[in-house]
Amino acid sequence: MKPIHVVGGGLAGSEAAWQIARAGVPVVLHEMRPLRKTDAHQTDGLAELVCSNSFRSDDPENNAVGLLHAEMRRCDSVILAAADAHQVPAGGALAVDREGFSAAVTAALAAEPLVTIERGEIEGLPPEAWDSVIVATGPLTSAALAEAIQGLTGEDSLAFFDAIAPIVYRESIDMEKAWFQSRYDKPGPGGTGADYINCAFERDQYEAFIAALLEADRIDFREWEKNTPYFEGCLPIEVMAQRGADTLRFGPMKPVGLTDPRTGRRPWAVVQLRQDNALGTLFNLVGFQTKLKWGEQSRVLHMIPGLENARFARFGGIHRNTFLNSPKLLDDRLRLRADPRLRFAGQITGVEGYVESAACGLLAGRFAAAERLGVAIDSPPVTTALGAMLAHVTGGHLAEGTSFQPMNVNFGLFPPLEFEGKKPPKGKDRKRALAARAVTDLGGWLEAAPAA
Repeated sequence: MKPIHVVGGGLAGSEAAWQIARAGVPVVLHEMRPLRKTDAHQTDGLAELVCSNSFRSDDPENNAVGLLHAEMRRCDSVILAAADAHQVPAGGALAVDREGFSAAVTAALAAEPLVTIERGEIEGLPPEAWDSVIVATGPLTSAALAEAIQGLTGEDSLAFFDAIAPIVYRESIDMEKAWFQSRYDKPGPGGTGADYINCAFERDQYEAFIAALLEADRIDFREWEKNTPYFEGCLPIEVMAQRGADTLRFGPMKPVGLTDPRTGRRPWAVVQLRQDNALGTLFNLVGFQTKLKWGEQSRVLHMIPGLENARFARFGGIHRNTFLNSPKLLDDRLRLRADPRLRFAGQITGVEGYVESAACGLLAGRFAAAERLGVAIDSPPVTTALGAMLAHVTGGHLAEGTSFQPMNVNFGLFPPLEFEGKKPPKGKDRKRALAARAVTDLGGWLEAAPAA
């Protein structure tokens, strides 16, 4: 049997390769690192996490991404299995030890007999002899491949900036000023309800911090980057500060659900730090992506109470991400309309987030494997998290006259509940009802789908 080729060893590509192999189809996974490096990656491991180490909420009843976690576990996801095995405390979120997670995914794929891992860049479009290809090159697609795709489709790729948050050494945080607490004391997978380090601001400290942010020097954009918009879900802190003095207080620095043990009251603003590795020696500043110059980052971030003497293992950074106009270019099986032998998966399709990228790879892998085996497979129901995400990418939820933008999975993508003669539930009851419907409908899809 001819192999399916997967280009890109990130979360989407790794998951796609795993799903193909588990269906009994040979697969070649192509990863250009370490022979060709990117602006954001630091290792040659598969499924390396370059930004946050969090897979976000693990609550399958009240959060759409938590529901997506649950659906992927039922689909034998290698990404979720590795995340569960290498989780670190993070309140209600599923966060992982970066190195352990990547090593586990790499080892699982290396040990799978039907998976061949080849190192090296695929320049331009894949060879014509490859009759089934999944392109999962992520937001850092090489220039040669991006130009080839653009030439084939005649469409300009959209683009946005994504940013990386700084990481500090735990031992350098002043715990006389900072304290451990999860928002609303909520425990999560492997957590206790006191999983984040919190650094509190009084009003005058916060105002001084905002002023310093606004005055700080940033890294200049290159000429070809200057007209590229930021993605709204991952704005640098200095950009948020420009939007108003209280923007950060209602964003990553919101103090709700937290009580400063020194004062017994809610702070004016808070910076939260989340454990970044299994040893608990590294913590990242949650939501603190930035394009400030490194020297300016050191000056401004040391103004955070409790971080006055902090040592940084990594400062923040920023890179350009690209994604396709997927509703126009891709069909409902993630195939490129202009060349159906090519499928796309992951962030290049316009899904946003680690989990969504891996989930997109899961679907692409299952679709490609079924096609190779000559068996029929339906798309997952739009009432499931997998189906709702796929519908967004392929245009099922795109309102007429609106442009396609990356989006995290959320309950707003799900079809409304139907209650004949009754008022539909609201709030948490609505989310739980949507989740319960998804669980039932996913079970039906898995029973009908070919085994993987």
